[in-house]
Amino acid sequence: MRVLISGSTGLIGSSLVRALEDGGHDVHRLLRPQSRSAANGIMWDPASGNLDPRHIEGFDAVVHLAGENIANRRWSEEQMARIRDSRIGSTTLLAEALASLDSPPAVFACASAAGYYGDRGDALLDEDAPPGQGFMAESTKEWEDATGPAASGGIRVVNLRIGVVLTAAGGMLPRVMPIFKLGFGGKLGSGNQYMSWVSRSDAIGATVWALEHDDLSGPVNVSSPSPVTNSEFTRALARTLGRPAMFTVPQVVLRIMQGGMAEVVTSSARMEPTRLRTSGFKFEHPDIDSALRWALTDASAF
Repeated sequence: MRVLISGSTGLIGSSLVRALEDGGHDVHRLLRPQSRSAANGIMWDPASGNLDPRHIEGFDAVVHLAGENIANRRWSEEQMARIRDSRIGSTTLLAEALASLDSPPAVFACASAAGYYGDRGDALLDEDAPPGQGFMAESTKEWEDATGPAASGGIRVVNLRIGVVLTAAGGMLPRVMPIFKLGFGGKLGSGNQYMSWVSRSDAIGATVWALEHDDLSGPVNVSSPSPVTNSEFTRALARTLGRPAMFTVPQVVLRIMQGGMAEVVTSSARMEPTRLRTSGFKFEHPDIDSALRWALTDASAF
């Protein structure tokens, strides 16, 4: 396939580019003006609404992963607006441009998030579950809705509801590992909240699978079939590292340290990847212990 990717330098995008190229696909990148990489690059500027549709004609598939990193900084009102606008604005711009093409892609896969479900306790959440409440749930629903123009234009749209990606190359693990290695690891808040996770390898595999399987459309939970509570994750990581984990970070401290982002780490979303499993996708790392053992060596895996 001839594939166009936004967010190609991110945690998932960088690995996805390599995986697709290794699979013989012709990969091109949507790049912002400040990007230093121009190899197979097509320039766009979602902040100012600039994207020339003529430059994105003739692709078989488009993957949209770009958006403000939710863990970059403490969530102030300004940062929350930046997170929301970077996702919804860029998705709307790209979806409308794709719908206007004479030769549109067959599939448009757009990143979404487990945050769609909000805080749902121990309820098992497949793709038919309704959205939750709160900033992440509401903004993620708007993010998915922004793909509407592409779907209305006859393009198969896949909304990839990606769980917490486990890899030593970035994301959550490198932030918490130094604390755990010192023996100061512990659960966050009550520890009863469910965490829907996925190894980076399986996140990449599921994305490629979605591009190649015409029976997948709409929301797709990209998460392990074995979600764990925060307490279970804490014990598993401590076990993998051979260190104790006896501490607890109270919820009030999380709110002081993280601002609005405390909503993410204390919310409970127990996702079930029904559509991936029904379509025949096999997880390489279905359980938390094998995923963590693999993830801790993943910095150079791709």
